[in-house]
Amino acid sequence: MATAILDLEISKLPPEITVEERYSKALILIRLHGKPLGQALLPVVGGRLGGDELREGLMNAAGDNLWKSWLYDTLEWDERGPLEAMPIATVAVCTHERPEDLRRCLDALMLLPDDGQEYLVIDNWPTTDATKELIKNYPKVRYVREDVVGESAARNRALREAKHEFVAFTDDDAAPDPNWLRSLLRNFTDPRVMGVTGLVMPLELETEAQELFEFYSPYGQGFERRVFDGAYCNPLIVDPLGVSASMALRKSLIDSIGLFDEALGVGTPAKAGSDCEMFARILRSGYRMVYEPRALSWHRHRRTWEELRNLLKSYGIGVYAFWTRMFLVNREFGVTLLAWRWLRYKQIPELFASLRKQPGCIPSYLLLAQLRGCISGPMAYLTSRKRLQEVKGEVS
Repeated sequence: MATAILDLEISKLPPEITVEERYSKALILIRLHGKPLGQALLPVVGGRLGGDELREGLMNAAGDNLWKSWLYDTLEWDERGPLEAMPIATVAVCTHERPEDLRRCLDALMLLPDDGQEYLVIDNWPTTDATKELIKNYPKVRYVREDVVGESAARNRALREAKHEFVAFTDDDAAPDPNWLRSLLRNFTDPRVMGVTGLVMPLELETEAQELFEFYSPYGQGFERRVFDGAYCNPLIVDPLGVSASMALRKSLIDSIGLFDEALGVGTPAKAGSDCEMFARILRSGYRMVYEPRALSWHRHRRTWEELRNLLKSYGIGVYAFWTRMFLVNREFGVTLLAWRWLRYKQIPELFASLRKQPGCIPSYLLLAQLRGCISGPMAYLTSRKRLQEVKGEVS
């Protein structure tokens, strides 16, 4: 059965919550005064949740974050430091032929407080006019066409087109929370912070494939704000930094560390890895990244098993393509050890557990798809670089 998605303020819980009876459980985002504190997965009986069991379950799930947030509010203390004025940003959505998802994303963006931000939609290698026609319904949004294939090319175009120093990115299949943009920008008071990512929660868990993905590879990285300093962090370990579905960068990074590697990312043979490579380069250059759970966005996971299989394979390709780039271009030879550890301590044990049909394991055909992606990742990156060079040569 499906899982209901609920968003609850713990200081104002209703006596009972009713959901459709087809839901057997509920994934609940817990907030205190609007701030995300944690999540709880609770059973649903007869389409209802409520009473002392609901409150106790949410308080246990929030844990120490509940009392820490209450204390910070009482003391009027903010770990991000003082803010003189909210920065103005460019909000960019990179898309390719997904008008239904894009409509939901833009509807969510239109609910953001108006702080003077501009909105860009980068239409990457369009084959129809669907996106361009959709944008006509949103007067605040500027349409930009980018004919070099790939999300990295689209993001680079957004950075070049942006009128403001701070550029916030969201995916077309995400729906940002109204406080998303302000929460991202609030972390740039530190001049060494070059990038900020946010919390990503599932928009829906209507299928088994969506539920498995959220269990196996959730985009959210918890409910604690964390600062990653390039002077101390291993730049090759970027998983804890979050994902580009909720991300903001300084435009000036173009001058300091360069643009996204257009041989990586969705739409290229490398399939993924563009955000990982950018985050690694930020840390390698001695700058900081911040993971900010207040910057909440809701993501629509892939709904079918076939989509999930293709996604996990793409992630395998992307990770190894990213590592290949770091090995060849940046001379980060430590990626070989990372690849071995991932294989030895994660992929092989998970595959053996699946083949033995242990409870809670991932289906073996999904793990094998990811493993096949890993094996083909290095060649995929080399192929992608060659194609990019040919495209750039034709353009010039």
